[in-house]
Amino acid sequence: MKKMIMVAYNEAIEEEVRVAMKKSILKNYTKINGVFGRGETSGTHMGDDIWPGRNNIILTTADEAQEKQFLLCVRDLRNKLGKEGIKAFVWNLEEIT
Repeated sequence: MKKMIMVAYNEAIEEEVRVAMKKSILKNYTKINGVFGRGETSGTHMGDDIWPGRNNIILTTADEAQEKQFLLCVRDLRNKLGKEGIKAFVWNLEEIT
């Protein structure tokens, strides 16, 4: 079964996320730049002087092997970069039309 993966991450780690996707052979995605939000460990990012920084979101589909490889890469980034902020959410993809 195909999975939908949403990754929200600090724009400062853009290159690291690209490398993780490449390692997982994830080629197709939709990217949303400059989103704002607050994370428990990464803090608030609103793109202004008070809360600097922005996040990006990537939506991609993956088979089971790609999903597992990508989530390993995300966990590795979370351990390595910690406070910079990255989180992945996965759900079953019922239909693609």
